[in-house]
Amino acid sequence: MDPISDMLIRIKNAGLAGNDITVVPYSKLKFEIANLLQKTSYVKAFSVKGKKAGKRLEVEIAYRKDREPKIEEVERASKPSRRFYIGYKSLKPVRHGLGIAVLSTPGGVMTDEEAKKNKMGGELLFRIW
Repeated sequence: MDPISDMLIRIKNAGLAGNDITVVPYSKLKFEIANLLQKTSYVKAFSVKGKKAGKRLEVEIAYRKDREPKIEEVERASKPSRRFYIGYKSLKPVRHGLGIAVLSTPGGVMTDEEAKKNKMGGELLFRIW
């Protein structure tokens, strides 16, 4: 199973179900993704709970004023069986600028706008809107 897809779908489903918090198993990459989603306001907040093997991320879901979740859809681009790499010149806006693409670059996990600004390409992890 794909751990990043699992994390994203847990967050999306928790929002659709009206839950305030969802729990995701911890990894460094998931921590960086959660941090990026918080900066771009797709997630309200997150915290790390537990120690060693029992570590987990508690993610607080962000909602709009009408109690609709901010995350409408997630599209996974790179998968464990098929990696998808892209150069910064090939990056296009997601949903005409209404969404973001998340890349894993040599400079860390960043959005498509940050990657273009830093002139860095990398593995396109997912698109979210």
